[in-house]
Amino acid sequence: MTPPAPPAPPDLEPSVPRLSLPALFARFLRFGALAWGGPVAQIAMLKKELVEEERWVSIPRFQRALAVYQALPGPEAHELCVWFGMLSRGRVGAVLAGLGFMLPGLVLMLVLAWVYVHVGIRQPGIAAVLAGLQVAVLALIVRGVHRLGRHALSRPAWWIVAVLALVGSLYDVPFWILLWGAALAGPLLAARRHAASALLLIGLLALAGALAGLAWLLGIPEALFSDPPPLLPAPAPTPLALFVMGLKAGLLTFGGAYTAIPLVRHDAVTRGGWLSDAQFLDGLALSGVLPAPLIIFTAFVGFVGADLAGGLAMTAGVFLPAFAFTLLGHEFFERLTNDAHLRNALDAVTAAVVGLIAATAVGLLRGGITSFPAVLIFTLALALLYLWRSRAAIPAAILLGGLLGWLLLQPAGA
Repeated sequence: MTPPAPPAPPDLEPSVPRLSLPALFARFLRFGALAWGGPVAQIAMLKKELVEEERWVSIPRFQRALAVYQALPGPEAHELCVWFGMLSRGRVGAVLAGLGFMLPGLVLMLVLAWVYVHVGIRQPGIAAVLAGLQVAVLALIVRGVHRLGRHALSRPAWWIVAVLALVGSLYDVPFWILLWGAALAGPLLAARRHAASALLLIGLLALAGALAGLAWLLGIPEALFSDPPPLLPAPAPTPLALFVMGLKAGLLTFGGAYTAIPLVRHDAVTRGGWLSDAQFLDGLALSGVLPAPLIIFTAFVGFVGADLAGGLAMTAGVFLPAFAFTLLGHEFFERLTNDAHLRNALDAVTAAVVGLIAATAVGLLRGGITSFPAVLIFTLALALLYLWRSRAAIPAAILLGGLLGWLLLQPAGA
């Protein structure tokens, strides 16, 4: 390990080292191979090595950058790697650092997805392990709702937004209405203009009802405004459609990868119909035991949809915004996020996403916790996630679910 650099005078900003391009790529490839434990552990690793030990930047500068990327969509740890690469070697360095960080998890996920799709899981033992992994993922989602909500619901106004989004999602209000409504109502709620906020939300719901009625009169497919389950097997999506799906998720993942879960499930399971909830949970479970951002589960979703081309296309869509924000101008976004009205709009969207994830968790829990062994696995995994404050807690909980699934969920006589 590189020895810590001597402390710089407090009034001077450290000089970012100019690594060679191969050395920069290798450095962040190593970070990617060690990226266990979710975004908190990943950010802590980057801060420890590059800020505290090697002093690429000062702690205040790092904290300002982190605040900006937390306000923008996308996986924060990956975006920070792109930012560090930009500081070291410009735009080429930003691309190489981002690719290095995501490559180990992406390759492992694509390999696992290939085995899942082309080898299959017909053996009872493997099916039981995956069933246990799915239950552990449900615990991970519940924990994620709490962790995201603890920071996102910092004022009563955001609790109102989250509860409205939860109720609206449970009653099949399209998610785009909930997110846009939150963005528009956020500044009003923050200013305690509750009457104006209520009128705005009522107006949006009335607009959605009017559009749905107009669509019915004109014969436009109802799926544009609601999400009925498909009556026939859905056609496999094209790589282009998966790229667009990934891009939408990448642009709306405020607050981390957990926010992508309801959006991707909506497009692939609820509306698309070409992916089942069980397959969706399998992808989440596999991503939870990999050294990668949790959002790498989208590579699995894309692979199931359209094989390798689909996996790569959806991954490209998801990660494109994480590259683009830095490449197109970090300073611009830093100035932009200092605007109070925009901050309130982003905070309200994040609160609405907490409600959407909670609604997703409710739906998945209804179908995933159907037996006493499943309840036991869920309880133990959730307890582990809450009680063990380590970067290893997430993969350990997933592996515990798989082990208990193998022991408790195999059919009798298997």
